[in-house]
Amino acid sequence: MTRLPQSGKIAAFDVDAQNTFTPVCASELPVPEGDTIAPELNAQAGFAAYRMGSKDAHPDNAVWRTDDPNEIGAPLDGYANAREKWVPHALVGTHGFEALDGLPHASEYDFFVYKGPERDMHPYGACYHDVAETVSSGAIEFLRDKGVTTVLVGGLATDFCVRATVLQLVSAGLDVRVNRAAVRGISAEGCQRTFDEMARAGVEFFEGTNELRAANT
Repeated sequence: MTRLPQSGKIAAFDVDAQNTFTPVCASELPVPEGDTIAPELNAQAGFAAYRMGSKDAHPDNAVWRTDDPNEIGAPLDGYANAREKWVPHALVGTHGFEALDGLPHASEYDFFVYKGPERDMHPYGACYHDVAETVSSGAIEFLRDKGVTTVLVGGLATDFCVRATVLQLVSAGLDVRVNRAAVRGISAEGCQRTFDEMARAGVEFFEGTNELRAANT
């Protein structure tokens, strides 16, 4: 792990760290150990001048909805910004929508993104509202306005929304560092493929904030 720039150039990004992606909501899209990452997310925010976050925020009548778990990931035709079928998750107002225990309220972040409130849109990355990545959420503009050069990323799930957000940030020319202790994915194989893809894109990794602290004292 290389040294970090001065703290004013650093942001921490909590990607979709909410109950819907944890065993707390077993009927939604539970990621193993997804409910354990809040302490690391809070710790990495201590290295940053700005804290950013995102949440899936979906309606109950979404076009991608299926009530059959066997259809998860099945292709969905006819919609430009909703590509696959998913079981209901992160419905606004439900426990699944809420942030992990121990994380700040959305109003306490410096910048916050709600993803997919429209019934026919299901983006993965937090930097754009559409799949084609033409409608900005404002996240990249916020980082540029604040002079941020380095983004520390954690959240859920490694192989979907974290992956997409990280690659969007890299494409914007930012130095992205992924905290392996602050992400969880659907499978070990999927996570490894994602980490390999991120590494090829120039992403750096660290194994937790203890390592970060040791490298920057």
